[in-house]
Amino acid sequence: MEHRKEGWSILGFGCMRFPMKNGSIDLRETQREIACAIKYGVNYFDTAYVYKGSEKALGIILAKNNWRNKVILATKLPHYLIKSTDGAEKMFREQLSRLQTDYIDNYLMHMLPDVHVWNKLVRMGILDWLEEKKAAGQIRKIGFSYHGGTGQFIELLDAYHWDFCQVQYNYMDEHSQAGRVGVEYAAKKGIPVIIMEPLRGGRLTKDLPPKAEEIFKEARPQRSPAEWGLRWLWDQPEVSVVLSGMNSIKMLKENIRIANTVKTGEITKKDKEMFQKVKNAINEKIKIPCTGCSYCQPCPAGVDIPGVFRCYNVRYTDNFFVGMREYMMCTTLRAKRTNASLCVKCGKCEKRCPQKIAIRKELENVSRHMENPIYKTVAFITKRMFRN
Repeated sequence: MEHRKEGWSILGFGCMRFPMKNGSIDLRETQREIACAIKYGVNYFDTAYVYKGSEKALGIILAKNNWRNKVILATKLPHYLIKSTDGAEKMFREQLSRLQTDYIDNYLMHMLPDVHVWNKLVRMGILDWLEEKKAAGQIRKIGFSYHGGTGQFIELLDAYHWDFCQVQYNYMDEHSQAGRVGVEYAAKKGIPVIIMEPLRGGRLTKDLPPKAEEIFKEARPQRSPAEWGLRWLWDQPEVSVVLSGMNSIKMLKENIRIANTVKTGEITKKDKEMFQKVKNAINEKIKIPCTGCSYCQPCPAGVDIPGVFRCYNVRYTDNFFVGMREYMMCTTLRAKRTNASLCVKCGKCEKRCPQKIAIRKELENVSRHMENPIYKTVAFITKRMFRN
């Protein structure tokens, strides 16, 4: 299997969705899958403190089979749950215990939302703590995972000499989230890029509109929607690792097969036209025709207009709960919120919008439909969490 950066396999094992049995992680089946992955060259394993049971299960399996030195182990610090470096230390020690190891290869700030939160963590002393861990060999590389817009992602990349980063990226999010611009910017800085949600949690393989499914069926060579989605990512040399939450041997072997046959630059002009047709078919369900160009930015009131519109559209292209989750992550879980109701109706955005979208009216719609009582509760808790 190809290894593009740092000796990491281009296919990574996302450990959030280990197979379950009777309400708990099925250790026997999980071990079988991990054994298969390692056998065929997968060496990057990604877990997190908040993935229920995942760190512990992974630790048991790696220790039992003496596989620790065969893998790159990545896990994450939920900075939003700590208030001091003492809290970070306690959590880190718990992670080492769960994973049955004395070092972490890749340690991420989990869901780091923007540079303001990072600066708050730095003032707390997290940077010194991380550097001490790195100097002691307990952490090999420091990175962050991110959900949000391109501009804030680039600000984060410039805020520290990161060893790597992790973003949501797929053919539907090419011009949203960190986007192609953000991925290419990271690569130019020499920062390896790890991809999560390559198929939007499987929604780009199932629940596709019939029209999109038909476009894939007519494409040549014949490939599943999942294979096309993965190849779209691996076609880009800026992509270092694509994480997949593989919870069956069948899925694992299929992804390994694809990973072993891809090469950069293989997506043709005709293929790109096919992807655009698929995107158009999916986007027929969207409510706001925003392309994510960001000409409307910056907003004087701080609204992330493209990000807000993307999350609102996801509510209709995917489902309500996914849209709400992304709206909260991308606008609310920040030191400075960027949600729709911050709009002061100045109209500057509309003068710059190439699509001639009635932005002020649409932001009202977003606020009315997305900022419900659940949102307001999360916003209140977040405000207290990020209070200086």
